[in-house]
Amino acid sequence: MLATKSNSHTFQKDGIWYFSRRVPADLRRHYRTGRIAYSLRTKSVRDARVRAMSDAAKLDRHWHILRISSDDLPGKHLLNDAVQESAAVSSIDDHSFKAAVRRSCGYLIDCCGLKDLDDYVRSDATKFRDYLFAKGLNGASVARIFGTVRAVINLALSEFGLAIVNPFSNVYFDHSAGVKKRHPVKPEDIKKVQAECYRADDEKRWLIALIADTGMRLAEGAGLLRSDFIEQDGILCVNIRSHPWRSLKTASSTRVIPLVGSAKWAAERILAQPADSKFAFPNYNDGQRTNANSASAALNKWLKTKIGQGYTIHSFRHSMRDRLRAVECPSDIIDQIGGWLTQGVGASYGLGHNHGTLTRWLVAIVEAPNLEA
Repeated sequence: MLATKSNSHTFQKDGIWYFSRRVPADLRRHYRTGRIAYSLRTKSVRDARVRAMSDAAKLDRHWHILRISSDDLPGKHLLNDAVQESAAVSSIDDHSFKAAVRRSCGYLIDCCGLKDLDDYVRSDATKFRDYLFAKGLNGASVARIFGTVRAVINLALSEFGLAIVNPFSNVYFDHSAGVKKRHPVKPEDIKKVQAECYRADDEKRWLIALIADTGMRLAEGAGLLRSDFIEQDGILCVNIRSHPWRSLKTASSTRVIPLVGSAKWAAERILAQPADSKFAFPNYNDGQRTNANSASAALNKWLKTKIGQGYTIHSFRHSMRDRLRAVECPSDIIDQIGGWLTQGVGASYGLGHNHGTLTRWLVAIVEAPNLEA
């Protein structure tokens, strides 16, 4: 006999209650199955519902903050191997999550005061929105803060079974307000920066040179190990993967990029140094965390002295996509090089393009006539 309680994510079989919840379609690629189901190990309806609500809340948090994984995450045994590996570095994400919660909820308390959940109303949400914009935050920052506040309140409502509509849901605001568009670095400026890197030939410039001809994120590069530079099929590559001191932004960020141009030069210079540290960039790693903020501040300051205002290290990532478009590189290859998510069901099939194919397109942008000095 099978009884289902869809509203509490439970069903009963042979007197034992089970948890059951469908994996959201947008997160399906992270799992080996479309549904998480397991025994709650109780015959008590009350205990089953309490445990199911608690587990559902944990999943809500995990699905909202993609890089967060608690040790007791429900359905963890059903995760893909790559996602299970990312769970090993969850302490970094958990630290970031807690900091975001403290900051976001602190803003709410400063604006609307500390209240019981059922005392917050819609006018508090709109007041909070206006308060954040008045602080000078842009639309993207306001969206992140609202997302965190919503998640915290939804977790509390689910955990305690409160029948309250979250007043911070579906609040309208302009997500693009105050957001400055990042401009890609111009082709002639890329060559100029690379020439300056060759001239300076130090750790900071190796990092810039590495990013310039790979388009990787700054944190991805700053957190690399020397052993992340590998040879595959006779090609020097960089293996971008999660580490306990630096996680990756998305699942698709895990990738291997062949190295050409200034990126290959940087890797060779790093490997030529005495192996006093396991890190490729020891000045930005203390063994516990990668200090990407420190790297960003220092490198952006230097970059402005070379090519002027309006550009950051992240601008090279925008440039990479434009450079690959300019040589008519297929979009799925662009996505694989940059670690961007390729849309469509077919994108999840197969192993992707081989290193030889990626190398040909990367060489094409380095040797493109419009990038000559």
